[in-house]
Amino acid sequence: MPAGLNPRTLLLDSFHAAVAAADPARVLPPHLPDPPQGRTLVVGGGKAAASMAAAVENHWPADAPLSGLVVTRYQHSLPTRRIEVVEASHPLPDGRGEAAALRMLELAAQLGEDDLLLALISGGGSSLLAAPVEGITLKALRQVTKALLHAGATIQDINTVRKHLTRLSGGRLAQAAQHAQGRTLIISDVVGDDPTHIASGPCTPDPTTCADALDRLKHFGIPLPAGIRYFLDACIEGHGSDTPKPGDTCFARMENRIIATAHNSLSAACQFFEQHGIRAWVLSERINGDAQAIAQQHAALVRSCTSGQPLALITGGETTVTLSSSHGRGGRNTEYLLAFSLAMQGIPAWAIACDTDGIDGSEDNAGAIITPDTLIRAMAQGLRASDYLDRHDSYGFFSRLGDLVHTGPTLTNVNDYRAVLIGLN
Repeated sequence: MPAGLNPRTLLLDSFHAAVAAADPARVLPPHLPDPPQGRTLVVGGGKAAASMAAAVENHWPADAPLSGLVVTRYQHSLPTRRIEVVEASHPLPDGRGEAAALRMLELAAQLGEDDLLLALISGGGSSLLAAPVEGITLKALRQVTKALLHAGATIQDINTVRKHLTRLSGGRLAQAAQHAQGRTLIISDVVGDDPTHIASGPCTPDPTTCADALDRLKHFGIPLPAGIRYFLDACIEGHGSDTPKPGDTCFARMENRIIATAHNSLSAACQFFEQHGIRAWVLSERINGDAQAIAQQHAALVRSCTSGQPLALITGGETTVTLSSSHGRGGRNTEYLLAFSLAMQGIPAWAIACDTDGIDGSEDNAGAIITPDTLIRAMAQGLRASDYLDRHDSYGFFSRLGDLVHTGPTLTNVNDYRAVLIGLN
């Protein structure tokens, strides 16, 4: 290993390099359109919504009309002058987000042919802009969302459901603003960067149907409140309107642009390691599946590496955790690391796993770091790593060791970041 480099610092700095590559202040300005003849309405939602709004304001001509409303997660706001920022709940929706979504739809419907709808979309937007469709209560929507999260459903599964139960998702924002020109700027937190699943695609055609939503709910065995079952059944039977589909005229003047991705962030981290004399490989930005299973797969891969030189193995994506009725604290990244450390017993390695939004699940940490002596230090404190993993208490485990990573909200979100360092002297 190059002299003078600390593995823990290297891992942390590589994570910061990945996050910086998705900073709205850096990636958004080149994608701004010219001001229209009429007025510009900015709307949007997500963990990066406030920082995206601030970037728009900082690069929009002072003499061009600009107003709007965006919703971000609590404690993710920034000061703005012309665009209102509302904070709401994530991952379970609340009344503040519902009210803001309804206001956005009303404002968008008032736009004319000479006006511009500029939508700022990032991960988390689905719950932050969740105004239930008529006949469904916010309580019922929260109930179903929570059940899907605990069942280990992927974001694609969850958003297939939410697109059909909320008023703004699944292309309905574009439908409301169909008389105006539109541009959607998107920071992707979804494996594959499919805009129909990023924040449930408020400005993109929805290829899924109410039947698909019901299928996903049945697949995970989710008990359905009466209002939701009635709404989906009515839609399937043709007694209610589904989301706008590909080819719908409401998308004729709407452009969707993805401006930040996991691929770009992982490439930035790879470049960071190589600048410090460490070979780095981006294995995949599309990792998904159960966190513990992925950890075991990665451990098997690391064990097969025979290079005696320092090497960084980098992955992204989004794992899942299936929770029992009784469980401890922790997100998918710390769960991954705890399982990885157990699978790597006897093989020296350093590793980091963090969510690029700075929040691992619903905790206050971004993730954690493991060291070659993680399990030894745990045993010295009387901590049985396997017990903590069994009860999904990875936060408690790494907290006791002082190995949690705390960054606070990063105000962007391109999914998870994982890096493993091996071959260090």
